[in-house]
Formats: sequence, C-alpha cells, structure tokens
Amino acid sequence: MRIAIAGAGAIGGYLGARLAHAGHEVTFIARGRNLEAIRANGFRLVLEDGSELHAPNARAVQHPREAGAQDAVLLTTKAHQVRELLPALRDLFAAHTSVVTMVNGLPWWYFHKLAGPYEGRRLESLDPDGTLAAHIEPERVIGGVVYPAAELVAPGLARVVEGNRFTLGEPDGSKSERVLALAQALMGAGFKAPVARDIRSEIWVKLWGNLAFNPLSALTQATLAGICRFAPTRALAARMMAEAQAVGEALGAEFKVDIERRIAGAEAVGEHKTSMLQDVQAGRALELAALVGSVVELGYITGRPVPTIEAIHATTSLLARTLAAQQAKLVPAPV
Repeated sequence: MRIAIAGAGAIGGYLGARLAHAGHEVTFIARGRNLEAIRANGFRLVLEDGSELHAPNARAVQHPREAGAQDAVLLTTKAHQVRELLPALRDLFAAHTSVVTMVNGLPWWYFHKLAGPYEGRRLESLDPDGTLAAHIEPERVIGGVVYPAAELVAPGLARVVEGNRFTLGEPDGSKSERVLALAQALMGAGFKAPVARDIRSEIWVKLWGNLAFNPLSALTQATLAGICRFAPTRALAARMMAEAQAVGEALGAEFKVDIERRIAGAEAVGEHKTSMLQDVQAGRALELAALVGSVVELGYITGRPVPTIEAIHATTSLLARTLAAQQAKLVPAPV
C-alpha cells in the first residue's frame, strides 16, 4: 500500500517505521530536523526489548504534493494540528484514499453516520467553522484508536514504551474492504489491528483516561502512577470519568470495563508522563479541545452535567493561556 504518515512524531514514527519495514511504500509528511533525519537515514525505532528496527526506505517530504496520491493517510498529529495541514493535505487524495484519524480525543467527525437525533451535527469545539469537514470529506474517514505509548527521542528516532494495538473502525460500523485491507497491512507489520463494529465506544474508553489524566498531570506535574496512587487525585479522576461515562452512554457508547479497572490500567503504566504534561514542560500548545472541551460540549448537547470536567477544563485552559502569553514552559526545578 501507498501510505502517508501525517505527523512524524512518536506514534507516526512507530507506525511508519514498521509499515515501511514490512514493505509498504511509506511517506512521512515532516519538517525541520525530523524531515532532514528521515531523508538522510530513514526512520529508526527502538523496540520494547531494546532492539532496533531500521526502515531506510521510508521517505519524507515537507509538502504533500511531493508525495502524490495515497491509498491511506494516517493522521498522527495532535488534534489541534490537523487544521494546520489543510488544504495541502488534499494533494494526497485520490478518489479511493481513506483518512485514518489516529488522533487523541473525540474526532471532529463524531456525528457522521451516528444513528439517532444528532446525526450530521457538528462539534463546535473541534470544527467551529466546518473547515475540517470541508477539506476531509466524512466519507473518507476511518476511525482509529491508539493504545501504545511511545516517545520521539531524536529526529528520525522513536522509542516504544509499551503496546502495539491500533483499533480501526468505519463510522457506520461496517467491515468494508478498505478497513479490512488496512487492518491486514497493520497486522502484517506486527501490530494488533482489530476492526471494531462500534469504533465510538473504543474511542470513549481511550478518551476516558485521557480526559482525566492528561489535564490532571498538566496541573500537578505528576505521572500516571503519581495521580493514581494519591487518593484525592485518584478520586478526582474517577469523578471525571463517571461524568464522561454518562455523556457517552447518552450517545449510545458502551463502556465494557469499569472505572476502577480503567484507572488500574493507567496506574500499571507506571511513572509515565502524559502527552499533555510533556507539552506543558516543552512549552507546546495543549490538546484541550479534543480531550476535554469536546466532552463539556457533549454534556450540554445531551443534557448531562459535567461540573468536575468543566472545572478542570477551565483551570487547565488558564494554565495553557498563561504559558502561551509568557511563551513559557513549566518544568519543576530542584530546591
């Protein structure tokens, strides 16, 4: 398959390196030092056991037009960065091209082909002016849920922390030829790639933890283990997750695990910094709309109150605004 990776960070690198190593024609959309490193040496990946996988045949381009039409485009940027790729992303599209949203949080296409009273509605927090839907037709979209943890340790070099599962699913629940072909490509590259009949429920279970642990880590500078092993923040995360579950269930989502089991799973990851904490410490923009703000909006839409989520969203938004105004990053310093 011809596969473009829009976002040559940790997860994009993980996917692209393995897919290229498996023989697929992989092109990274990259820039800066990452672009230079991949062009010079391909992409390198340090696996969980410490061994290294090298994909020298992986290409990198700065402008999508240099890559041409693809069979699939994997969106592996932060949610708020997708808009930055438009309209140039369309240069990757042919009539058959699918776009796989491997982005944290709720997707802008959430209501596309969702049976019920909200079908076709736009999430204002994610796509306020309809730009995303206009440039990436909903019919192209395949949902994706990213379970692994990885980090970009140097340009063109990523390290896998844990996990190899990427769940895929069509918005309408069908097992189409295109989603099955993509799943087969991922499995051939060494990933677990189940095709879900209800991709939104899968998205909610992943979001369930992110909407709590990401902003709490940004506010407290604590790791997953730190949040889960401190009783007050563990209870706070549980309250946020309970509010979110009520919203998700009002939209038809099914939660197949309970809150304590989901928290225990996060705790088991250990002293891991969430992506939002990493962004705070690096002075980068925060992924608040997709992870938290969208759940607040859905609370209003469904009539389910989310006061704890609203409070955490407000305080984390102020933190993000303060750091942006000061062009600062927040890193604890020893006394």
